[in-house]
Amino acid sequence: MAAPGGFSGTDFKQEDTVFFGFTRTQLAAFAIMLAFIAISPFFLYPVFLMKVLCFALFACAFNLLIGYVGLLSFGHAAYFGMGGYLAGHAAKVWGLPPELAILIGGAVGAGLGLVIGAIAIRRQGIYFAMITLAFAQMVYFFCLQAEFTGGEDGIQAIPRGVLFGVFDLRSDMTMYWVVAAVFLIGFLLIHRIIHSPFGMVLKSIRENEPRATSLGYRTDDYKLMAFVLSAALSGVAGGTKAIVFGIATLTDVFWTMSGEVVLMSLVGGLGTIFGPVMGAAVIITMQNYLAEFGAWVTVIQGVIFVLCVLAFRRGIVGEIGNWLRVRL
Repeated sequence: MAAPGGFSGTDFKQEDTVFFGFTRTQLAAFAIMLAFIAISPFFLYPVFLMKVLCFALFACAFNLLIGYVGLLSFGHAAYFGMGGYLAGHAAKVWGLPPELAILIGGAVGAGLGLVIGAIAIRRQGIYFAMITLAFAQMVYFFCLQAEFTGGEDGIQAIPRGVLFGVFDLRSDMTMYWVVAAVFLIGFLLIHRIIHSPFGMVLKSIRENEPRATSLGYRTDDYKLMAFVLSAALSGVAGGTKAIVFGIATLTDVFWTMSGEVVLMSLVGGLGTIFGPVMGAAVIITMQNYLAEFGAWVTVIQGVIFVLCVLAFRRGIVGEIGNWLRVRL
């Protein structure tokens, strides 16, 4: 598989200065993203922005697996949805504070990722994708029947609680800054992973797994670790979303959610650090502002997706990165 274009560390000339793993161009993009996160709640609806950030973290977690290891998972809704269910259950029934509830969501995602990943990584290509989809559907039917999930009603009235016993999260603005912090921590963690020696091995597996194996790397172990990390961050994203909206439903664990995160990554740009963020922002904005068209939203999304594939073959951020690389 050819290395995707975009704002990745290998996409720019060697003389481009690097700051803490960021190139100068990436650092500028990161500064713009930080500025938008800091300013936007004063102009846009905070709940909408929180949804964007939750899905941006979800898309970044998914991109860690497909963009940097080359593994296409059709079952990431399982980790996102179950993270939401367990975080909601922990906050509502167990009475745990939001920080612990979100961490439990991440732990559940990691646990599921360990079990499913240990089986799925034994296969490659379409077989890997189908195994992840099959397990995700098993998780969906479990959630449909399990008592603690509430079945078709889901878990409702999940309290936001008080963060660290100090910050009351019932205020949308306070909750927004918490979600922004969770997103930034996850984003920087992913950035550190892909620019570490571990990340370099993941990229080598994506490019040529047999050669990585011949060099002595136990590629299955690396793929499993990446799978678990991706699933854990997906669980954190799902748990955060459940706390924000006060509800965890079957929608988050259904197979269409896995399709949405694939779409976000493709639109933004596979294998780019900022691509999933852009893709999530585009898709969630479309869903929010095109809701008045009802069932036609799906059709409009499909048309826009086709246009993006034709006009931005590397994704939006991928094309921007390629344009900058040519001119720098």
